[in-house]
Amino acid sequence: MSDELLQLRNNIDRLDEEILLRLAERARNAQRIGEVKQGNLYRPEREAQVLRRLGEANPGPLPDASVQRIFREIMSACLALERPLRVAYLGPAGTFSESASRKHFGSAPNFAPAATIEDVFRAVEAGNADYGVVPVENSTEGAVGGTLDLLLGNPLQICGEVNLRIHQHLLSKADGIGAAKRLYSHAQSLAQCHEWLNRKLAGLSRVPVASNAEAARLAAEDPESCAIAGEAAAELYGLNVLAANIEDEPNNTTRFLVIAHHDAERSGHDKTSLVCSAANRPGAMHSLLAPLAQHGVGMTKLESRPARAGLWEYVFYMDVEGHRDDPEVAAALKELNDRAGFVKVLGSYPVAVI
Repeated sequence: MSDELLQLRNNIDRLDEEILLRLAERARNAQRIGEVKQGNLYRPEREAQVLRRLGEANPGPLPDASVQRIFREIMSACLALERPLRVAYLGPAGTFSESASRKHFGSAPNFAPAATIEDVFRAVEAGNADYGVVPVENSTEGAVGGTLDLLLGNPLQICGEVNLRIHQHLLSKADGIGAAKRLYSHAQSLAQCHEWLNRKLAGLSRVPVASNAEAARLAAEDPESCAIAGEAAAELYGLNVLAANIEDEPNNTTRFLVIAHHDAERSGHDKTSLVCSAANRPGAMHSLLAPLAQHGVGMTKLESRPARAGLWEYVFYMDVEGHRDDPEVAAALKELNDRAGFVKVLGSYPVAVI
């Protein structure tokens, strides 16, 4: 072994010991905060501020995203010293919803799969989970209507968001595509991989199932089959990746919401979600949007859904830039309340960091 290599390894050992001591000191401070602080231990706005600051201060060579993921795990472990969070997500285990939950909260919480999106809401509302993670829109397939409907009729609030790049893989117990006689997949994944499947597996029987994780489970039990699912499902069920990243759109991304009994305080880079109604008359939509323009509030999303209160009646979901407590957002919301049939603020929360 060269003298230089030995010196470098000694330096790494010394740095590891210094990092360990600093981690212990950080954990003790986090414990003390838990003893002093009243209310919710998890503060989404504080975590977002820390992650943004570290990304901006990062000197390299590690990418900003890698630094932020490392510190996400550190914060997750420190928070769990007081009590691990309980997080419900749309299951079963191995779904993209679980991946989104772990991306947002780190590995320390107790994660509980739920059978439906409604069950995630029920778990949080009943106190069986501290937080829930539910899909709300996909860049290819559009909005998840069930989540929007539940947000309208439920008292829970949005306290965070997660953007997850969706990479679909072809998985199997077999070593090659030629051995497969059937394909298991969730209907949305079939749609997201439609063109690839038509080129590569046009003659293969396609069997829709309830989730990607269920598709992977069935493929693990059926050696003459394959499944479309993510990396987490491949690891969970011991499947081979026959083809990676088979989604038709390379930037395919799903946005998830974090729901709780509270939203978040101001972090400095926030988003506010709301739902409102407009009278069925000419210019009604313009009347709803005018307060945002007048107060300089940007809108990042507008989605209509049937109101279920009458035929051809609709409600409108909006995401706007800023926190409900920002002066310009507060002024726009006040004016919107005067113009709309009703307005419900679904929550203010930090814009997704990683």
